[in-house]
Amino acid sequence: MLLTLREIKSKTEKFFSEKGIPNGKLDTDLILSHALNLKRLDLYLDLDRPIYEKELNQMREMVRRRAMREPLQYILGETVFFNCTIRVDKRALIPRPETELLVEQILPKAQEAEHVLELGTGSGAIVLALANAGVPAEITAIDRDPQALALAKSNADALGISEKITFLESDWLSDVPVEKQFDLIISNPPYLTQALYESAEPEVRDFEPKQALLSAEAGMADIKIIMQQSFSFLKPNGYLVFETGTDQHAELSKEAEQIGYQGIRTTQDLNGYDRFLWMQR
Repeated sequence: MLLTLREIKSKTEKFFSEKGIPNGKLDTDLILSHALNLKRLDLYLDLDRPIYEKELNQMREMVRRRAMREPLQYILGETVFFNCTIRVDKRALIPRPETELLVEQILPKAQEAEHVLELGTGSGAIVLALANAGVPAEITAIDRDPQALALAKSNADALGISEKITFLESDWLSDVPVEKQFDLIISNPPYLTQALYESAEPEVRDFEPKQALLSAEAGMADIKIIMQQSFSFLKPNGYLVFETGTDQHAELSKEAEQIGYQGIRTTQDLNGYDRFLWMQR
C-alpha cells in the first residue's frame, strides 16, 4: 500500500527533529515540494495524494543528505538571491542574507558607475544581482578558483546576462591589467578566524569550501591584501566596499587610513552588527 504525502511529511519531520536538524519542518516542505515539482503551498492542498516508489526514492536520498547536515541549498541545487535563482554547489559558498543587504546598499553606487569589479565572486551572486537589476556598468568578476568561476559563468548563462559580465581568474588583483580603473570594487572575502570556523555549524564547516571562509591574521589577512592592492585600481573618489566580520572594523579602518583611503565608514547588517566597511580613494 502506498504512503500518502501526509504520512511522508509527518515521518520526515519527526526524523529531522530526532536528528536535531534546524528548521526541520521547513526543510521537509522544501524537499517534498522539490521532489514532487510542486509549490510549497500546493503540498497542503494535496496531502492525501499517494507517493510512488520513484518519488519516494528521490525523497529518501535528499532526506538522507540533509540528515548528514549537508546544506539544503546544495541538496536542492539552487537558491534565490536578490530575485535571481542561482545554482549552488560545493564549488562556492551559499549566498547569505547579509550579502543581499550588501547588494542593496551598493546598488545606488553601482548604478552610477562605469566600471565595477567584484573580488572573490564564488557563485557569482553579487555581480549576477547587479547585472540582473540593470546596472549599466562594465562588470568584472574575479575568482582564484577556476571551478568557482565555471559555476558563476553557468549562472550568468542561465540568467541570460553573461554578456554583461567579464569573468577573470586571478589571485585577487594580481592578474588584472595595471591600466584598469574602477569606480566601485566590492568583496566578500574570507574573514573567519580559526576559532569561529571550528565553532561553525556542520553545514558550514563540513560542506562549504574552507578557502572561501577562513583567513589568517584574526580573519583579516585577505581583506588587508585587497585594501593594499585595490588602492591603485580605484578611480579618484572610487569606492572599495567589504563584507567583513563584526569585530574587525577598528583595526581595518586604521589600516585603510594608513594606506591613504578617505571617507572610511561602517554600515550595519539586519541584526545591527558592523558588517560592511566602506572607503574611498
